[in-house]
This record gives sequence, structure tokens and C-alpha cells, in this order.
Amino acid sequence: MKFPAARLLARVVLTLVAAAAAVVAVAGCSLIQDAGKSDTAKAKAGDCINVIEGSTVDSKTEPVDCSSDKAVYTVAQSYDKKTDCAADYTSYEETLAGGTTAFLCLAPNFKEGRCYNESSATGYKHVDCGSSEATFRVLKRIDGQADELLCGADADGFRLIETDPKATFCTAKPKS
Repeated sequence: MKFPAARLLARVVLTLVAAAAAVVAVAGCSLIQDAGKSDTAKAKAGDCINVIEGSTVDSKTEPVDCSSDKAVYTVAQSYDKKTDCAADYTSYEETLAGGTTAFLCLAPNFKEGRCYNESSATGYKHVDCGSSEATFRVLKRIDGQADELLCGADADGFRLIETDPKATFCTAKPKS
């Protein structure tokens, strides 16, 4: 004697097992693909990055909370292949075995009253304002607008982000 309910139950169970296997396979492929990436390379748009040590070939970076003083950069865009970033972004490329595993376009995330070191070779790094490494201090941060005329007379420089989201950073020499 055959029981129709038992066959239906078996089909439902097999369907659920197949669906679970598909989810595990997709997640597993994603994990394998990301296994060779650093935590920085896994960052998504909106995440923030700290530059521990800048270098033209082997920077040491880490993701950090965006409210942290060390959150020097915000990830504006994240790609798996080399891409040209906007002129006001800093490019970050991570390679493994000769191939690019991540390519990030980073926007400055400077904080008012904080000091930074700027290097054409290694980008920006948060530093103590009394440090000899400090090259500028942020007097004012204006989000949503890229206009140096918004800086007051006490500012002796500025940094503009003209790509959305726009920002103006009014700067001065660091305190001695």
C-alpha cells in the first residue's frame, strides 16, 4: 500500500535539502573568492579605512568605525577589477599572485580639529597635531558642498571633494 502523504513529505524534504545545498554552495563560493582578500579589500562603499603605514607598494591599512579619528578615508567605490577613480579620490589596489583582488576608490574623511600627514606617494595619514609629521590641520569640514570660498580668512588652504558626496575641508598649518 502506498501513502500519498509520505511521498509529498519526501518531496518537500528533498526540496528543502536542495535549497539549503544551493545556499551553502553560493555562500561557499563567495567565501572562497574573498579568502585571499585583506579586511580592507573586503570593505564596501561607506566603510572607513585607517592607514597605519603608507607605501606605494605595500600599505598597511585596516577598516575602522567612521566616527574614529583614525578613519582617514571613506570607501567611495569598490571594484574587483582595476578602475579609474575620480581625480579627488585616492586609489587603493590589492593584488595577490599578480592579479588584482580588490580596487577601492577612497575619499578623505577628515575631522575638524584633527591633523594629517599628506604624502604624494602614500596618501593621507592621521597624526598628532604636535608631531613633526603633521602637514595640515582641518579647521572646518563642510559636507554637501565643494567650494573653497566657504573657508574663512583663518584658513590657508583647502581640499575639495567634487565627486558626490561633495565636501570642503578648510585647512591651516598644524599647531606647533
